[in-house]
Amino acid sequence: MNKNIVFFEVRGGSDKGEDGYRKDTMPMVNELKKRGWDAEVIFFEVSKKEEIYNYVKNNAIGYVSRINPGNLKEENEYFEILRKLCRDGIVGMPHPDAMIGYGAKDALTKLNDTPLVPKDTYAYYDISTFKKTFPKTLAKGQRVLKQNRGSTGEGIWRVQLVESINVDEVSLNTKIKCTEAKDNHTEIRELGEFMDFCEQYIIGDNGMLVDMTFLPRIVEGEIRLLMLYDKPVNVVHKKPAEGGDNFSATLFSGAKYRYDDPKEWKELVDSFLSQLPQIRSKLGNYDLPLIWTSDFILDTDENGKDKYILGEINCSCVGFTSQLELASNVAEAIINIVEKTKN
Repeated sequence: MNKNIVFFEVRGGSDKGEDGYRKDTMPMVNELKKRGWDAEVIFFEVSKKEEIYNYVKNNAIGYVSRINPGNLKEENEYFEILRKLCRDGIVGMPHPDAMIGYGAKDALTKLNDTPLVPKDTYAYYDISTFKKTFPKTLAKGQRVLKQNRGSTGEGIWRVQLVESINVDEVSLNTKIKCTEAKDNHTEIRELGEFMDFCEQYIIGDNGMLVDMTFLPRIVEGEIRLLMLYDKPVNVVHKKPAEGGDNFSATLFSGAKYRYDDPKEWKELVDSFLSQLPQIRSKLGNYDLPLIWTSDFILDTDENGKDKYILGEINCSCVGFTSQLELASNVAEAIINIVEKTKN
């Protein structure tokens, strides 16, 4: 059996080390070689896409995508190459449509009939639906709007009324308080003007906004479950900086991170693993991603007990640069996925 794994990267970007690679790529390559496998890095260039496609098709058994879509202008052409390789029998880790299905913010709306996501979670793909619906959802209470693009909290807004009012639909001239997760800065705006501002998140390729209820227990911290395929490897407890309307769990905004063993979050882990078949089915029925995360926020059920609400899934290019020792586990997962697929 061919034992060559190609790691796709792209040149440039803030996620690279001094050698030009992502800091977690070469550790995976080296761990595979220790196990008697071959591994190499190929930098994707759209001008060489056919040459790259033919080389990987003829020389590899699987690929691992390590490209942050934010660093790639030709995302659609890259994904099409990956689709062709998967159709040719190359093991995709992950399949490009799994990246889209799991990683897009509207994955939440596909899961809003499960215990993981509140039922009143919506995705807006056109401006008219957004402007018609959002004044009604905001009337129910605080909301969070999430753009499909961006990272580190950019374009994720906590929206609340400056003064509470008892209406079925908020008028366009109502004053609202908007806090962006990027840095927890707060702005006072009018609803109509703010919705005009949000049009930028909906227009263009893959544009959309997700609208979900704000969960006040976010101040207790966001819980990130890091998965290697179907196994949890750690839990990151991300607590927002204290004070004001702060809700962002990014390091940039001052959040504090703590790394826990999954055994310390047994209830969450057991519940999530039990729902993996349903999650996979609802998100396109592709194989699970190789390295991915699910972010949860604490809520309280009708009996006063803790429950965990899914806020986001990330799988396009999850890094583990602060825990490079995981490269050994990733190499084992790669080998297991390929052998399972090919046998």
